[in-house]
Amino acid sequence: MSIEKLSAFVLVWSLCGFALAAARVEAAAPLSGEVKKIDGSSVDLASYKGKVVLVVNVASRCGYTGQYAGLQKLHTAYKDKGLVVLGFPANDFGAQEPGSDAQIAEFCSSKYGVTFDMFSKITVKGPDKAPLYKALTESADPKGEVSWNFEKFLIGKDGTVVGRYKSGVGPESPELTKAIEAALAR
Repeated sequence: MSIEKLSAFVLVWSLCGFALAAARVEAAAPLSGEVKKIDGSSVDLASYKGKVVLVVNVASRCGYTGQYAGLQKLHTAYKDKGLVVLGFPANDFGAQEPGSDAQIAEFCSSKYGVTFDMFSKITVKGPDKAPLYKALTESADPKGEVSWNFEKFLIGKDGTVVGRYKSGVGPESPELTKAIEAALAR
């Protein structure tokens, strides 16, 4: 093979690899695609770009359900600084979210005064998981399935996952609030 042919082959191979890598990055962007809000309206997740986003899978019959109060406090304290809290009900762990969207909305409003964005019930693990959770679990550090209700993913203003917090890390924990403040400062 001549040097010219070899150079052309290497160039084409490199460009193909770059295109594939770019496609993988785009496919794994968490803030892409439409999702259904708990009231039935649709929202494009891209509308949250430029904000710091805390995504949480929630459930109303879980030992961590009390975290709704802390999530609401975070929302109230940081919403004017650029934080949005997104709650995604899921019935994937111990059938702890059996209610309909209307029942979940009523529970969140009456019990915890939730005003942050809540969404229609989704699947957050396994082969049927929602595209948002596929992107989150593939791009977070560490990667892998959500292990329980109230696991939190923090997304920076650039749309990349900057933190992942297990259920035991409460919304008002110093670990999480420091990460939120750092992401807001960027």
